[in-house]
Amino acid sequence: MTNMLRNKNKDLEVRKREKEDIKTEIYALSQSISMSAHKARRVLDQIRGRSYQETLMILELMPYRACYPIFKVIYSAAANAKHNMGLNEEYLVIIKATVDEGTTVKKLKPRARGMGQKINPLGFRLGTIQGHHSLWFAQPKNYSKGLQEDQKIRECIKNYVQKNMRISSGVEGIARIEIQKRIDLIQIIIHMGFPKLLVEGKPRRIEELQMNVQKELNYVNRKLNITITRITKPYGHPNILAEFIAGQLRNRVSISQGRIDGKEIARVEWIREGRVPLQTIRAKIDYCSYRVRTIYGVLGIKIWIFVDEE
Repeated sequence: MTNMLRNKNKDLEVRKREKEDIKTEIYALSQSISMSAHKARRVLDQIRGRSYQETLMILELMPYRACYPIFKVIYSAAANAKHNMGLNEEYLVIIKATVDEGTTVKKLKPRARGMGQKINPLGFRLGTIQGHHSLWFAQPKNYSKGLQEDQKIRECIKNYVQKNMRISSGVEGIARIEIQKRIDLIQIIIHMGFPKLLVEGKPRRIEELQMNVQKELNYVNRKLNITITRITKPYGHPNILAEFIAGQLRNRVSISQGRIDGKEIARVEWIREGRVPLQTIRAKIDYCSYRVRTIYGVLGIKIWIFVDEE
């Protein structure tokens, strides 16, 4: 009789423990997960009310990205129940699973805003494959004066070359003018396509040009040195090519149609040969914008030339 009472007491104790195990709740919390709350709730609806083993199987087989962080939270809760309270994982059930929305962080994505703006190809490539045409240093308050001085030097040289060319072809042949300033010296390098038209017959033209520039800018304490460099392919440079096209337009060379042909229809005429990778910074692009004054209006010429060094 005593043994039967002891067995009944043991059965009651086991039942009480099972009831306590059923009522025991284990929590696990995860924060700061960068995921939509709607996507996480869609997964939680599939596992709520299921056993622990069944939940793990569902999360491993479902193809959603939210399954992995939820799997980690449930696995952590089961580990706490096993090691801290000695509960068996087979009897664990998902009773409650919720998702709360945190602060919404907007990711800034680069996207086009409005119309794209045109940019000078030479300025776009400064510092990579394009160098400056003027090299000098000045204080910020004197920078504007130095810039105006460079502009006067270039205008003076172009005017002199235009007046003293041996053939009045309308093409000055100046590709670019580089200016290097030091404390007591100004070095000017003129890159020309046809230097013989200026120097041939009069070798002292360069000295005359130096004197004209010195008089124009009133150089007293600074020495001026001008050198002329010949370009191997003159019409491969946009400035010289633009001057040639401008001369053709002034002489009324026949054009297909538009205002250029004398008609009152403003339009743009363009032609392209080969490829011109304007967005590739490593691509060497020569660019020129030239203004032509004619009897029937002012025309603008823009030329892009891709120098393929390969």
